[in-house]
Amino acid sequence: MFSLFKSNPIKKLNKQLSRKLEEAMNAQRNGNIRLYSQLSYEAQEIEKQLIIIEKQQNK
Repeated sequence: MFSLFKSNPIKKLNKQLSRKLEEAMNAQRNGNIRLYSQLSYEAQEIEKQLIIIEKQQNK
């Protein structure tokens, strides 16, 4: 009944992932390769978390 008001972790992680990828793209365009690498790594970690949560919900 109250599941309507629960936050969706998949939606939240997808939003974080798209934000990190956009920040990484902007860093790359500005020539800041070190920041681009860091943001890409963080995006990969978010993607790993997303995959784990999706697997848990599909069980």
